[in-house]
Amino acid sequence: MKKLTDQELEEISEAAAVAAENYIFSRISKKEVLDLELRVEFQQDDGLDVDVEVELFLDELSKAEESLADEAAQVALDEIDKKIEKLSNSS
Repeated sequence: MKKLTDQELEEISEAAAVAAENYIFSRISKKEVLDLELRVEFQQDDGLDVDVEVELFLDELSKAEESLADEAAQVALDEIDKKIEKLSNSS
């Protein structure tokens, strides 16, 4: 696999963030979210390692499942996989 450019990594990160946010806000109201932190890290050595972490700070009255942040991180990873596959096929 070719090494991704900084611009490609940025676009993939943005798509992952949007996918995670869309997932979260499809499950709960924006009013329930006090803060949201999403971190996407790439390591390009022998291949591509991706780490996604989602931290949700919810209103105390929120009825969101505790697994929501992990589910959103998985959605972000799935989006990253799709984008990378698309880039691989187009080169």
